[in-house]
Amino acid sequence: MKIIVTPTQPYSDQKPGTSGLRKKVKIFQQAHYLENFVQSLFDTLIVPSDAVLVVGGDGRYHNRQAIQTIISMAAANGFARVLIGQGGILSTPAASHVIRKYKTFGGMVLSASHNQGGIHGDFGIKYNIGNGGPAPEKITDEVFAKSKVIAEYKISDLPQVDIDTIGETQFAGLAAGQTFTVQVIDAVQDYADLMQSLFDFKAIKQLLATGFEMKFDAMHAVTGPYAKEIFVNRLGAASESLMNCEPSEDFGGGHPDPNLTYAEDLVKIMFAGENALDFGAASDGDGDRNMILGQNFFVTPSDSLAVLAANATLVPAYAGGIAGVARSMPTSGAVDRVAAKLNVPSFETPTGWKFFGNLMDAGKVTLCGEESFGTSSSHVREKDGLWAVLFWLNVIAVKQMSVEAILKAHWLEYGRNVYSRHDYESIPTEAANSVIAHIKAQFASLPDQVFGNYTVKLCDDFSYHDPIDGSVSNNQGIRVLFTDGSRIVFRLSGTGTEGATLRIYLEAYEPDSSKHHLDAQVALAEMIQIALQISQLVEKTGRVAPTVIT
Repeated sequence: MKIIVTPTQPYSDQKPGTSGLRKKVKIFQQAHYLENFVQSLFDTLIVPSDAVLVVGGDGRYHNRQAIQTIISMAAANGFARVLIGQGGILSTPAASHVIRKYKTFGGMVLSASHNQGGIHGDFGIKYNIGNGGPAPEKITDEVFAKSKVIAEYKISDLPQVDIDTIGETQFAGLAAGQTFTVQVIDAVQDYADLMQSLFDFKAIKQLLATGFEMKFDAMHAVTGPYAKEIFVNRLGAASESLMNCEPSEDFGGGHPDPNLTYAEDLVKIMFAGENALDFGAASDGDGDRNMILGQNFFVTPSDSLAVLAANATLVPAYAGGIAGVARSMPTSGAVDRVAAKLNVPSFETPTGWKFFGNLMDAGKVTLCGEESFGTSSSHVREKDGLWAVLFWLNVIAVKQMSVEAILKAHWLEYGRNVYSRHDYESIPTEAANSVIAHIKAQFASLPDQVFGNYTVKLCDDFSYHDPIDGSVSNNQGIRVLFTDGSRIVFRLSGTGTEGATLRIYLEAYEPDSSKHHLDAQVALAEMIQIALQISQLVEKTGRVAPTVIT
């Protein structure tokens, strides 16, 4: 094996977001673009001589080519071994598990998550550290700094590696007696074994055998093979219980985002009146998000996290109780109420799973979640879509109640945090920034103002002081808090690749059980108008309706 040092010029746009670097495929296909970013990362790390790197992705277009490049660069930059998910397929939670199980140095996850795929779609890459979680800002900031001054990258002359056959391929190393190994593993089995160790598969299997009807939608994405192994092979579900389970480079031409808009086919099945099934769920492109549905009933991610926390002891892995909970700032406070009753701590963090990693590593929290359809626990250091689905099935199997009945019983006990998120996608960046600037300009004048039934208590731009490492994260989202505990949050998303996505989060606490049946959009109608009034969004962007409502 020989190292080839290749001269290059820096790109100015390689700043990783909350989930790594995401761009259009055509951007990544530019000469040296991927190589520059990977080398900038390797130059940031101190790689020991026996280092093992995990590599895999969600199967989207450009994954296989990128994997070959990363293998060759890993060899040239001192890694001793690379672990590859068979076919290059590796869900994000499975990648986290593999990093942790095999105690590797870290991993490269090739995904743009819930963004569209295909030759005209998006591609992404992020680095996960040895605990299995996304690299902290200290690392990603340094990677960006190095990417702006990079002058060369190192790549080896390895031939194309077979990534479809399980086994090892060895190559002569850079020095006499050294070897570089590429190992293709069955990551589906590893992950399925982990799930079986956490949940009561016997109880879930009995539930599915009683005539309980479910449908899981993999959205032509990475969880298809995992779902087949877990639901069909291990839990005895009929193959008809699964849909869209063949991974596709362009996700079947769809948008692999598990919400009421993009999982339209599943939603139709679950909202079919008397013909609706008992349980429905979907996961996204890289398998870290989930949507939960009951018969003609949608569970918000915020409510899902709260219900799982309240019922955690019904699951074998959490039978002894949970250490604490954490949620991202835009996520509703429903889980906080559960934590208070359980007498365990609750933490409010910025959006981005890496903030939960410190808390879990320190033993402070067991369950955590984000309103953007991400829920998980300390079993990995990523969101985990199938884990959430299995958790719900385990709870249903024990309680012998429907999804809707479980939610309404929960609201009766804790009250309902009525919640919704309105996404305005692909807004011209300048227009989106003007909306945010307009709101910030009102920080001094908004407090004590009355808007209908609501009075503003305070407004700020959320900052987070990490209680574990002492780091500070500023400008994490604008909060408008009202005196009754209701709130509106405005945030520009860091996961898009085209224009800007402006998200508006709306929340109102409703203790009156006679109003728990109201549709969220009806219950929040006044607050929606207040958000538009404060932001002047329609006037500044020309958008009269959200792209997605959840």
